[in-house]
Amino acid sequence: MPGIHEIRRLPYSREQMFDLVADVGHYARFLPWVVATRVKSDSDDLMVADMIVGFKSLREKFTSRVHKHRPEWIEVHYVDGPMRDLDNRWTFRALPDGGCEIEFLVEFTFRNRVFEAMAGQYFDRAFHRMVAAFEARADALYGNSSSSAHSVA
Repeated sequence: MPGIHEIRRLPYSREQMFDLVADVGHYARFLPWVVATRVKSDSDDLMVADMIVGFKSLREKFTSRVHKHRPEWIEVHYVDGPMRDLDNRWTFRALPDGGCEIEFLVEFTFRNRVFEAMAGQYFDRAFHRMVAAFEARADALYGNSSSSAHSVA
């Protein structure tokens, strides 16, 4: 299964970053291509949510089951949508300086192998743009970190 893996260090606490990632209801405010979200159910450890992703006139709905273990990790398991599989895991580790290290892994499989081969090259660019959007959202919510955020992957 194709995948993307990245580790980032940010000056925010792991609790802050966990809360930002777990706030699926606000994704349409800052994530590129996310048109709308709907949280169907939510508890301390489990959420079921729909996300509508769009580009130009194309719209697709993804349903996911989100397992949460605050503040250590979030796992997102694909339930329904246009792909065969789409799972991701966020891990949040506290750093001695008060910041955190975030490890993100996404694995995906398209229903059509030909489309997967063509789209794979764009998926990587889209992924990096979405990671940048999470960082920008953290900066907006918790303070500007543009000089101290960096990738270690």
